Amino acid sequence: MKKHILLLAAASTAIAFASAAVAADKIKIGFIPGVVDPFYQVMQLGVQQAAKDLGIEVVTQVPQTWGVEAETPILDSMVARGDLNYIITAPVEKDQMVAPLQAAVDAGIKIITVDTFLGDGDYANGAVKFPLSYIGSDNEMGGRISAAGLAKAIGGKGTVYINSTNPNVSSVEAREKGFKAEMAEKYPDIKVLGPDYNLDDMNKAQQQTEAVLQQNPDLAGVFGTNVFSAQGAGTAVSNAGLGGKVQVVAYDATKAAMELMDKGVVSLVLAQKPFDMGYMAVQFAAADNAGVTSLPRRVETGFAILDKDNKSDPNFSRFIYSVPGQ
Repeated sequence: MKKHILLLAAASTAIAFASAAVAADKIKIGFIPGVVDPFYQVMQLGVQQAAKDLGIEVVTQVPQTWGVEAETPILDSMVARGDLNYIITAPVEKDQMVAPLQAAVDAGIKIITVDTFLGDGDYANGAVKFPLSYIGSDNEMGGRISAAGLAKAIGGKGTVYINSTNPNVSSVEAREKGFKAEMAEKYPDIKVLGPDYNLDDMNKAQQQTEAVLQQNPDLAGVFGTNVFSAQGAGTAVSNAGLGGKVQVVAYDATKAAMELMDKGVVSLVLAQKPFDMGYMAVQFAAADNAGVTSLPRRVETGFAILDKDNKSDPNFSRFIYSVPGQ
């Protein structure tokens, strides 16, 4: 807890400079989220609002699919423009995106990572040091919170299953790690299956979960580690008529996840704060441009935990991912 307080205090200090951060020389920022989904769409809203508030131009390009092959060409085209000072991005692979982003740095562009990080995420002491900062969730802690919530929902015993998205992605990898660690340390009567990787395909997540349900008729719970995993897994449980019998914990507070909660399929939703990530990343770029030298290298934005008892409370429902027109 003390670590989180210190990180947020440092972030608040840096943000205090942001209102004066855009000096006479305007900056231009490139924004490359991971893929098209509600989480990143809300993050884009944060980027856009900060850019409006600070008078900064942002160029956004969104990969239509998740992966190095989709993200790298967009990054290369951003660098080739020759007019960007900063790029805010969610690296889709913690190792393979190092070289392409290093090339951007070599071209004179500073990098801020959001949601996912490069290497081990320790930009001060780790092998990858060139990003200015990582702004996102403590995903290992999020995995632990999800495990504790699922364990409570199933009475501390039974078999549970992890449906995840892609291997070697820092965010979901940490969620899986935290989930397994929490179960192993505190819930010896719970057996963990998986993860299976759906490659950010909701239909595949549904098919994988359907197969696990058939193979394990005693399955007690499912942990969906991201938007597509949770929605696909929840749909499989719902279609099988097992809502309430098989408990689902969903990472990311999409409207679809909340609808599954209304149906009794999802028992807990872990809401990240993507708007904060996007907004703060633009602020950090502005502050760095103004000469601020004390920007924290890592900022953890925290969670809101939603369940059937608090989901209508405005203090919690405000964290449900909402995109205008959707």
